[in-house]
Amino acid sequence: MITLANVLSRADIPALETLIGPAAVKLLALLDPQLVSGDKLRRLLFNLHSPGDLLLVVKAWRQITDLLREDEASELAGLLQASKKQTPWHSLRAIGLLRGSWRHKVACAYFGVDYSEEELPAESEDVVQVEPAYGLFPYQRRACRSTIPLLENDPRRVVLHMPTGSGKTRTAMHLIAHHLTSQADAIVVWLAYSEELCEQAASEFEVAWKTLGNRPISVFRFWGTHEENLNGCHDGIVVAGLSKIYSRMRESTKFIASLADAVSLIVIDEAHQAVAQTYSAVINVLQSKRPDASVLGLTATPGRSWDDLDEDQRLAEFFGNQKVSLVVEGFSNPVDYLVAEGYLAKPKFKNLNYGGGAELSSRDLRAIAQDLDIPGKILEALGIDEKRNLRVLVEVEKLAKRHRRILVFTSSVESSHLLATALDAHGAVAARAITGKTPVYERRNRIHWYKEDTEAPRILCNYGVLTTGFDAPMTSAAVICRPTKSLVLYSQMVGRAIRGELVGGNKSAVIVTVVDTNLPGFRDLSEFFNNWEDAGWHTK
Repeated sequence: MITLANVLSRADIPALETLIGPAAVKLLALLDPQLVSGDKLRRLLFNLHSPGDLLLVVKAWRQITDLLREDEASELAGLLQASKKQTPWHSLRAIGLLRGSWRHKVACAYFGVDYSEEELPAESEDVVQVEPAYGLFPYQRRACRSTIPLLENDPRRVVLHMPTGSGKTRTAMHLIAHHLTSQADAIVVWLAYSEELCEQAASEFEVAWKTLGNRPISVFRFWGTHEENLNGCHDGIVVAGLSKIYSRMRESTKFIASLADAVSLIVIDEAHQAVAQTYSAVINVLQSKRPDASVLGLTATPGRSWDDLDEDQRLAEFFGNQKVSLVVEGFSNPVDYLVAEGYLAKPKFKNLNYGGGAELSSRDLRAIAQDLDIPGKILEALGIDEKRNLRVLVEVEKLAKRHRRILVFTSSVESSHLLATALDAHGAVAARAITGKTPVYERRNRIHWYKEDTEAPRILCNYGVLTTGFDAPMTSAAVICRPTKSLVLYSQMVGRAIRGELVGGNKSAVIVTVVDTNLPGFRDLSEFFNNWEDAGWHTK
């Protein structure tokens, strides 16, 4: 019987290098030349891809079928009903396998791959009837009491400002429940920019309403593949992906016209983005028929930037300059209280200084000064800097001796895969990569793998995801390789690693920041919370 491992044993090193990626193999050679032997590269290939998934990768499929002998290629081409007008190899190359298709299953069987359907969490239904557990800490109750009157009296806009890990989503659910239970019929619209944040909100509301609700109520999901018809919604909560609702609204404002008739509360997750065109346009349409609808912003960092007061002033004005922050008697800063009481882990910040990158041109320097964040071109260049990557690899492997779960925030999609590949191949730790380009099913698998309660250390390298809506309390270390001018983004990355013991996390956490000496960076958790106090907010 032919197996996939047998076929790949025929592949030479250049072929394996093509499958793994030349840049990754080059980085491995710098780490240890012995890592680029044929056997080790084949083993690495199977670590990076399950056999069934490897057949789905177009370049891998073509390499694998090209390695078949004529009788093998002819047999497989017949099984897959490939064209008979060409050689069997050309016919096989023309076939693209889709996950779960009959051809995928036949190919798996032919190569001796144990294929089974992906065991993924079932998609939640678009509409869920929630039957009426869910308490608040004292500081959360005080935040609720301060926020309610601001939502019920003009200008009916307020930002709830709570540090990452302090339970702002849970607190918001109490506010939403109070709003819904005080009215006979009401629609709350929750807006978020990512699918992870949307699902987090919808699932959390279902849990909260079972305890806090006073009637059966509907949860409407409207993001990603969820296609609930929002016409006729009159009582419940609509959790909507911002890009999806904005896109539909641009096609026709009638799309959310009936929703605008009923909406009485709009919640903006990650409120520092509220003045962006997409958010403000959606809010304006939702309030077109109900100008008295309340607007609640949620954020751990109530500012758009770290050094642009005009931009932050616009955000403050959008919310009527009204902000509710945590106030804890005896503590000048609520973060200190949350750390002292075990809600947050005590963070230890460490800089990994690096000054060996390419010199920045005057044009690059102007772009950095003018843009809200570090331009993508510069981030990509940092991501393929071999010396910089080697420094990061050494640091992560040192951390893995003391931490079971480590998040690495990389500077580009390519660097995420490079670092994960090198870490996994070096053998000290298991590592996986996740980016915005990772298929949804694979992202779920890798996140589930990372969250499993195992003793062996596991590393998740990511770019463009996991800064919000991701909760893995076992994480006790983060390596931030992505330079940023955004205090908001930096604090979100830090927040993924500082869950405290009271919420299933850790007593302490280590945050390693790669500091490119000619680029900006941040290092003080308390600084995140107070940074925008001079932007015009009236703190309640």
